[in-house]
Amino acid sequence: METFSERTIQAPSLEEADVGRLQQLCRQLASAATELDRQQQWPSRQFNWCRDAGLFAWFIPQEYGGAGWSEQQLTEVYLNLSQACLTTTFVLTQWNAACKRIIGSDNEPLKRELLPAMASGELFATVGISHLSTSRQHLQRPVLEAECTAAGDFLLDGFSPWVTGAAHADVIVTGATLPDRRQVMLAVPTATSGVEPHAGVPLVALTSSCTDRVEFHQAVIDSSRLLAGPVENVLATNAGGGAGGLQTSTLAIGLARAATGYLAEQARTRTELQPIADRFADESSALTEMLLQLTTAPDSCSWTAADLRQRANSLVLRATQAALTAAKGAGFVATHPTGRWAREALFFLVWSCPQPVANANLCELAQLSSD
Repeated sequence: METFSERTIQAPSLEEADVGRLQQLCRQLASAATELDRQQQWPSRQFNWCRDAGLFAWFIPQEYGGAGWSEQQLTEVYLNLSQACLTTTFVLTQWNAACKRIIGSDNEPLKRELLPAMASGELFATVGISHLSTSRQHLQRPVLEAECTAAGDFLLDGFSPWVTGAAHADVIVTGATLPDRRQVMLAVPTATSGVEPHAGVPLVALTSSCTDRVEFHQAVIDSSRLLAGPVENVLATNAGGGAGGLQTSTLAIGLARAATGYLAEQARTRTELQPIADRFADESSALTEMLLQLTTAPDSCSWTAADLRQRANSLVLRATQAALTAAKGAGFVATHPTGRWAREALFFLVWSCPQPVANANLCELAQLSSD
């Protein structure tokens, strides 16, 4: 079976030395991906490899001790890492989401405190803001509420759902709603009294991401931890720069490329698979090009991030199931990567999936027109 070391790293914007580091990291991640999936434990070894490769610094501006890589370079990193180990790459996106919120803040002292430690890999941060965007939006009462104390700090009560790696994080970037419906965004130390991260719920796939709720029991958060607000719709005020909304699509395309690579490898000895492998390879290449255009020149594109997400969801579901079909019975053995890929593809149907994208996927599954 093909291993990641036999694939060609596709990252044309990277220097040769960086490609070598990325290739070595991908090789390490791919070698342990099946074990990580089966053991369902936090990927501490994988993040040690990331730290040794200097990966965390790639996402941090140079003024805060990082390397300041471009969005195109980071997108290429994600595409390759997600082919090797989707779980580790997904956790990294949540670290990066927290990182972007911190970078986009006007709180310079807090940035100087957190970002250098994040660049070195000494501090792990994650993000819990789905309750302000896609999750729990149907509820009239906010699930995480904040009150201003007499000292000017913030008293948090409630919970944040779907926080990745919270039990292993030093800081959680989260948002809460004040009684007047304005919102604040805070970088909350997990050691704060009243902050209770849960260990992680069993999932169909990516259980090792340790994604779970974080409860706040009258937790007092110092005003020095404020990243944005109080303001209505705090997420709109602080995106941290960069190509927002494309990370999940990037991971879907990366996983589809892993499945497509397996089909291409099988087609070398099974000629009946060649046209199928070619079709998936063409579609994967087209979506990769679409992704890079949206990343580097979104104003020149005739499609949107939502268009890409719908097409990426469709591709990853079909490509992984095609790979599983091509693997036959061997693919249904728990240690075979095609079965894991097929499970992992289901993740994209539910994680941060806007309703129009979900509707389009449902229509495709039912063979209905979404027009």
